[in-house]
Amino acid sequence: MKGFNYKAYDGLGLAELIKNKEVQPKELAEESIKIIDSINPKINAVINKLYDKARMTANTALSGAFAGVPMLLKDISQEIEGEPITAGSKAFLSYRAKTDSEYVRRLSKTGALILGQTNVPEFALVAFTEPVHYGPTRNPWNIQHIPGGSSGGSAAAVASGMVPIAGANDGGGSIRIPAAYCGLFGLKPTRGRTPVGPNYGRSWQGASSEHVLTRSVRDSAAMLDQLHGHEKAGAFHAPPFRESYLNAASTPLQRNVRIAFSVKSPIGTDVHPDCREAVLKTASLLGSMGHKVEEADAPVDGHKLAKSYLTMYFGETAAQLATLEGVLGRKATYSDVESTTWLLGLLGKATSAEEFVLSLREWDKAALQMETFHETYDFYITPATAYPPAQIGELQPSASEKLLISAAGKMKLGGLLKKIGIVEQIAHQNLARTPFTQLANLTGQPAMSMPLHLTSNGLPVGVQVMAARGREDLLLQLAGEVEQSNLWIDVRRNPMY
Repeated sequence: MKGFNYKAYDGLGLAELIKNKEVQPKELAEESIKIIDSINPKINAVINKLYDKARMTANTALSGAFAGVPMLLKDISQEIEGEPITAGSKAFLSYRAKTDSEYVRRLSKTGALILGQTNVPEFALVAFTEPVHYGPTRNPWNIQHIPGGSSGGSAAAVASGMVPIAGANDGGGSIRIPAAYCGLFGLKPTRGRTPVGPNYGRSWQGASSEHVLTRSVRDSAAMLDQLHGHEKAGAFHAPPFRESYLNAASTPLQRNVRIAFSVKSPIGTDVHPDCREAVLKTASLLGSMGHKVEEADAPVDGHKLAKSYLTMYFGETAAQLATLEGVLGRKATYSDVESTTWLLGLLGKATSAEEFVLSLREWDKAALQMETFHETYDFYITPATAYPPAQIGELQPSASEKLLISAAGKMKLGGLLKKIGIVEQIAHQNLARTPFTQLANLTGQPAMSMPLHLTSNGLPVGVQVMAARGREDLLLQLAGEVEQSNLWIDVRRNPMY
């Protein structure tokens, strides 16, 4: 393997080298391990190493689309039987997965070598990856900045060249936000397209989907070919797709595709000039390619959807805390989790069943509105985020907010705070930085982030594109074309890559 540049290849490129016997899986495993051990102390992307397991797998007969290709999994929901899965929380430190998740079962059939697990915020609740137990993950483009979340560890690992592909999931933007912040391609599939079982039939009431973060469009497409399909445990099932996503990624779109774009925040907050510029440049490019592009806003009530998203968010946190009893052997207490997590759980307990059901009805209303919208427009383009990556620690609650959260959590004042709206204000402040991604989670649509802009200080900014439910193929066709343009940001420009 003398003179071989591991970081120059995407996953399919490495798989092709193995197939042609130009390199061996064990050589790739050792090269990836060397890079992880060199870079991880700087960015803290990998929190659990599975090197011995990967080495054993590399010495077996491997087959599949990604046979012998190094990969990492996200430390939540992507379970390997007998291995830790902590969801970024000290409460799960002694827990071991009782079975492989269906995602891992399907992934294993690709022949990929799983080298470890990546950092996440506690229970994947926020869009920055700074769990108290493991510490912050840093953005490889600039380690003073965040890589986003909740798949921040996976994004940082791919963006730094540790692996070409890493597991991710997206319940409110957790694939697209870190893709945008780290200069990667990130696709959130249609609800029900990829598996969430067998322990659950739905994740975040169907808002969350499993997939990957990648450097190339074709890796994402090829992995979707391997992951999608009917799941016995699944509560939702996407429209069937019987062709090849990989083929779609290399098939040009017909000309005169109808495209809407908007640079307005759906909750009325500010949008940074760089994020607006990224969309406007993309719209200009697509117009020059012969497509019909016009400015138009999604026909939904962004404020109502934000409120309905937070209602689910509170309820799911409360449910997560309730399940800790089976892990801890007792009821969870304030000291078992981070103070913000505990308070979010209290807000969930203070949420009525009536509120929860009404919030889900808002999702269905928006889904119908967007289906109608896509009868006119094939694609809807927005910024992936409203701001470039924040600095490490910038999105943490202020000192006064921390005191309030701590006091309210200890005194179980969730109901009172919910009534006066203080915590919603805090949450709204964080949503203000990432207000665009939740829509696709609530409607069940596929959406992607493409790396199409760098700020003046060299930080990536992503552009989000949504399509109608079941049309990942259209998104991949578009991404495959745009990837060949001068707008596409090659992650290898990252100084740490």
